[in-house]
Amino acid sequence: MDGRLVLTSQSPIAIESSEQVYASLKNFAQGVERPVAISEHAVKIQFSNAGDLPKASVNWVGEAEIDTNIVLDTQANPKLFIADMDSTMIGQECIDELADYAGAKPQIADITEAAMQGKLDFEEALRERVALLKGLDVSVLQQCYDERIEPNVGAHELLKRLGDAGVRRVLVSGGFTFFASHIAEKLGFDRFEANEFGIVDGRLTGKLNGKIVDRAYKATVLHEECGRLGLDTNAAIAIGDGANDLDMINAAGVGVAYKAKPALDEQASIHLRYSRLDALADIFEI
Repeated sequence: MDGRLVLTSQSPIAIESSEQVYASLKNFAQGVERPVAISEHAVKIQFSNAGDLPKASVNWVGEAEIDTNIVLDTQANPKLFIADMDSTMIGQECIDELADYAGAKPQIADITEAAMQGKLDFEEALRERVALLKGLDVSVLQQCYDERIEPNVGAHELLKRLGDAGVRRVLVSGGFTFFASHIAEKLGFDRFEANEFGIVDGRLTGKLNGKIVDRAYKATVLHEECGRLGLDTNAAIAIGDGANDLDMINAAGVGVAYKAKPALDEQASIHLRYSRLDALADIFEI
């Protein structure tokens, strides 16, 4: 089993941390090479003939806020990137922010959190929250986007590097097409899927139109894209933060947890708890 262990962080990585990981990795693998800087915020350590490697989320660096992830050579050439939107590519939950304009943020935010933890049925929780937005003027969607919604740090850089490398980029959101369309265009996604608000006479009806983008639908999109591109699912990277992303995380060759809820964090193979989103491009040397 050959590959590399990659350290990433929001801040420059101290040489002491790299050396600590280097010394630890030598207990598990042969052919361990000296740490090499990929960028100011990323360091890799190549290895070969690894035995029983610890899970990538193991604490290699004490109290330092550094992510340490293992990438095997068999995982090193992604061709499809499929991503959640809310609290992953952007720093907000759009429905929670909309709820603030409707005076219902506490109720809706509590339901959102429970759903992302996997404690509620996603579709039921979604419909319950949307019902609380009934009567909201459609103009508030644009106002909310302009005033509240921002990509997470490193999102622009990650999508550009993926695009330059010819990787197909797909946004699959359990949120809403109004926001997903804007974020997809802003960041450079090739395709987006999301839920559609019901709107009559310029106001939200409190209902949804068409399909529901739940965890099963997200995985379906991943398989559909792989089929269209003639790819095995091992060539796909999927990233998310909550229970609604579990199926696509498990279906992809590499599942990434971004500042994730425990339900997803424990099932992902790559973990970004402290790093910028574009750490993924360093991890996969894109």
